[in-house]
Amino acid sequence: MAEYDLSKTIIPYLDRHLAFPLLAHLVEISLFPVEHVQAAQYELAKGTNMVDYAVSLFEQLHPDEEIPEEFSGKREKAVSTNERLQQEAQAVLDVIENPDVAQALRQDKNQNLQYLKDNYNLTLDQITALYNFGQFQYTYGNYSGAADYLYHFRVLSTDNELNTSAHWGKLASDILTGKWETALEELNTLRDVVDSRTPSSLLTSPTESAALNQLHSRTWIVHWSLFVYFNHPQGRTLLLETFLSPTYLNTIQTSSPWILRYIATAAILSRKSAAGITNASSRVRHSIREVVKVIQTEEYQYQDPITSFLKELYVEFDFEAAQRELTLAERVVGDDFFLGEFREEFLDNARYLISEAYCRIHQRIDIGDLSERLNLSRDEGEKWIVNLIRETRMGADAKIDLEKNVIEIHRSPLPVYQSVIEKTRGLALRTQALGAGMLQQNQATATQQNQSQPVEGAR
Repeated sequence: MAEYDLSKTIIPYLDRHLAFPLLAHLVEISLFPVEHVQAAQYELAKGTNMVDYAVSLFEQLHPDEEIPEEFSGKREKAVSTNERLQQEAQAVLDVIENPDVAQALRQDKNQNLQYLKDNYNLTLDQITALYNFGQFQYTYGNYSGAADYLYHFRVLSTDNELNTSAHWGKLASDILTGKWETALEELNTLRDVVDSRTPSSLLTSPTESAALNQLHSRTWIVHWSLFVYFNHPQGRTLLLETFLSPTYLNTIQTSSPWILRYIATAAILSRKSAAGITNASSRVRHSIREVVKVIQTEEYQYQDPITSFLKELYVEFDFEAAQRELTLAERVVGDDFFLGEFREEFLDNARYLISEAYCRIHQRIDIGDLSERLNLSRDEGEKWIVNLIRETRMGADAKIDLEKNVIEIHRSPLPVYQSVIEKTRGLALRTQALGAGMLQQNQATATQQNQSQPVEGAR
């Protein structure tokens, strides 16, 4: 299933340290030749200050060769740089961690800088030492230390560019240390920072550059957030809330349509739980419908067994094809770095979708036939269907006849008033939009007529 692996597509949008877990996963599942993946790991490690890790990778790749001398020099340089930056940063931390200073600091960063300068002779350049040391700790592989130093720097700094860089570094550090609650907070903060930089005009070239930079930043946020959304307990729901919003859906359709795999998977994983949750947002409850529309639109750009499964089930209504795609999708999910641990849950929810769609268009269903469509044996299918009806809202409409081995669906007719509500939903909004459109067209026609009439007396 190497043709469906997205690692090579996603890694260019990640920091090199975030790419290490993906490559380690590829080594574990042996989807590609191990020596090729190790070579990629080595090339990435050479660009960091994790000298010992790079040496170990070199030894794995070239067991019969001597370790190059360049690593010794690089290790000495890294140690000396680390000691120097630590001394510079520690001088600032000693002041900041003073209880009297911590109590005197306020929300106003400029006021804090003036206080530190007047009382402790600390300048913005000296505070930047926290950023430099935090960044070096990150390249050193000390992600926990990097997060602490970058946080302290951001609290004091007024440099917007360095603060944004510190946001990215702090988010990466929280991801790599597995602090998912903190990482989610950092992700939301960083997203607010990027989204707040909305260009005021699209007419000048500098503004076009700003808009393009904003698109690039959002694209990187989308890829980095996969780590958080597929590890945080509420991550799948939060992913749907974020990625299906107009701003980020437009970003995904424009620059990274392969993210549709993760949107589709999150929608499938959330479908069964959302059906039983009354306070779930409309976007989550109707996520399957929205995702299927996007899959249809972007089919020319991207498709895989997961997106094809939803298309066959909800667009083509081809249950045999959906069954074949689900078999492939199960393997794709199992091999994917972000989705692997959700394989069983994905399969259970996908079977729920098939059952739901199948029961919606049939009143009398043979359990053996439905079991076959779910890729289950007759006994397994019967147990699964019984549990499904017991646990979900289908139980109100479905009854099992074990003697005939069939499911009978008894749907109560929709009340007349409910039918009227459904058919007239949004009618006022559509009428208002239609009226505004007609008024605008009439105004444009009147303007054209006035312009076409000659001015009296003009020759």
